[in-house]
Formats: sequence, structure tokens, C-alpha cells
Amino acid sequence: MTANSGNDPILLRHDEDAIATLTLNRPDKFNALSTELMGLIQQELDSLAGDKSVRAVVIAANGKAFCAGHDLREMSDDPGEEAIQALFDQCSRMMVSLTQIPQPVIARVHGIATAAGCQLVAQCDLAVASEEARFATSGINVGLFCGTPMVAVTRNLPRKQAMEMLMTGDFINATTAEQYGLVNRVVTAGELDGAVRELAGAVAAQGPAFVAAGKKLFYRQIEDGLTGAYKEATKTMVENMQRQDARQGINAFLDKRDMPEWKDR
Repeated sequence: MTANSGNDPILLRHDEDAIATLTLNRPDKFNALSTELMGLIQQELDSLAGDKSVRAVVIAANGKAFCAGHDLREMSDDPGEEAIQALFDQCSRMMVSLTQIPQPVIARVHGIATAAGCQLVAQCDLAVASEEARFATSGINVGLFCGTPMVAVTRNLPRKQAMEMLMTGDFINATTAEQYGLVNRVVTAGELDGAVRELAGAVAAQGPAFVAAGKKLFYRQIEDGLTGAYKEATKTMVENMQRQDARQGINAFLDKRDMPEWKDR
């Protein structure tokens, strides 16, 4: 991996108990998403997409902030339209990949998550935040409407709450983020790692084929009308019911036995 100014990798990966943790490691830059960092995240997501040994993914960060959005230094010297287009194309691909990989992705949030950092939280399937975390789509405060963060945020928040965040750039606290649906739960800083491990472990304990199919269906049906959503859901249910794991699980439930070990069959 590429080193930051402290000669440390700017993205870390640690695998344990079928859980892969990707840690943003630009603490001196508040973990801003440089093109280099986004490229490394994309490489890991591409690798994880085919890694059946990993059943859950955690996005974490070192330092005082989760992620302060894009690295504005890359935009400050008027790099030109093509360079800006490439940067946002890269970011969009990375965000979409979070949704497309088969494993559920959990954001472990502390400190601030602003602009594309707030987008990163919103794009993850699940999120746990420490009570001191704060969130904002703050681009408008520097003359940039948070257009790409809007895509993820508006798929998490009610319309008027999302519009207020986007139009004011104001911060919301972790409790408000939970009320709005941006994060699943809020815990103390000391409880954060344990809460993330508990949630990731609960996800990783499920049958990976069912989780992958369910995640894919979840996002597909959101974009469909009601009829199309039920059609896709029925197709997935039929496919799942043909799996040996499903038959064994149903029989174990009916027989009041412990669930079998999922074999991904």
C-alpha cells in the first residue's frame, strides 16, 4: 500500500473471524478521500467481491475524524474538467461497489463525517456511531452543492431532513443521525468497537448465499415499482428455497434442532 506523510499505509486491512476491516489511515488529513485512497479502497472492494472467506466488511478510520470528504487540495488549483470528472467518476464507482459486493458493509463512525464522508456512511449497508460523531453535507458552505453525497443521503433520510442538511450544510449529532435513519445505533466511544463487532458477527453468522442474495434484492427492489419489487422478491425466494442450506435450515427449525453450519450450497 502507498504510504502517507508518516510513512504508514493510507489504507489498512485486517481480517478476523470472517470480518474484513478496512481502516482509513490519513489522520493528519482527517481521512480525506484522495484519488489515491479511493483507488486503494476500490482495489480492496474488488478483491472482497470474490472472497468467500469474508462474510462482513467494516469501514473504520484512525485519528479524530471518520472522513472529512474529498481532499479539496486536489481541486484547489483548477485541475480542469477532465480531472474533476475522473475524480467524481472514481468516487461514484467506489460508492456503488459498496452496495454491489455481496457482503454487508458496516460503517464504524467516530468524529466528523462530512460531505463525501457523510456519503460514505450513507452508502454503507449499516452504520454504528459513537455518541460524539457529527455529520454534515457541508459542500454548500464552500460553494459546492453536495450533489454526489445527495444520492446516498436521500436514500437514507426522509426528504425534508435530507434537504435541510443539503441546503444548510449544518451538522447533525449522532442522536439525530439515528433518528433520521443515517445510522443504526449510537453508543459511547468506549462501546463502539464492541458494538461494531457484535453487529458484524451477527451478520457473518448467517448463510452467506442468503445474505448476498438478500442484499442484491434489497437494493434492486428499492428502484422498482411495487409489482416489479414483488416479482424480483419472488424470484429470489424461489432460488433460495432450492438451496440445500435452506432445506436443512427449515428442517432443523421444524425439528427444533440447532441450525446447521451453513455450507453455502
